[in-house]
Amino acid sequence: MPRVRVHQHVNPLSPFYRQAPEPLVYQELFADAAKPLLLDIGCARGRFLLRMAAAEPDRNYLGVEIREPLVAEANRLAEEAGLSNLHYSFCNAMLWLERLLEGIPPGVLETVTIQFPDPWFKKKHAKRRMVNTEMVETIASNLKPGGRVFVQTDIEFLADEMFDLFRVNGKFDEEEASENPFPVKTEREKAVEDRQFPVYRRLFVRK
Repeated sequence: MPRVRVHQHVNPLSPFYRQAPEPLVYQELFADAAKPLLLDIGCARGRFLLRMAAAEPDRNYLGVEIREPLVAEANRLAEEAGLSNLHYSFCNAMLWLERLLEGIPPGVLETVTIQFPDPWFKKKHAKRRMVNTEMVETIASNLKPGGRVFVQTDIEFLADEMFDLFRVNGKFDEEEASENPFPVKTEREKAVEDRQFPVYRRLFVRK
């Protein structure tokens, strides 16, 4: 089946993407909903989670992505691979992550990943950047104590901005992360490392 073609970037503040999603019916997403959950915010085509779900089946994996055609394609691939521990949801996480996660049981969310989000370089577009104060608080409210947030990007100013948002929240301890702690890398990460560009990484651990 041909690769789904979609716009690389979409404006998360346009009217279409301001629509609120329905909260997840969590017990219906996975064969075993009691497994610890890894949430990948801005999962794009979902290949990172597709490989993680096969490599480490003792977790459930939830990808959130704003481009709906990519979500449909990713769910199709997960079904074809027979991965009952993997699901993708269409959601504008910048605005609606809290509502989407309303149905997740306490203590289930163990890991969150935010990897190479769109930097929106122009100053007038800064308000479109995915990670904001509200998202960080939503993560803090849902993440189990000791749970980890892994953040990485190849854009230095964006790294500084995202890391500061987690620091000022006050509910996380910060750890250095010189390497990706997972056995799988995103397509973007591999491309950046192949060109020998720096990647800025941090782990934030829920107090």
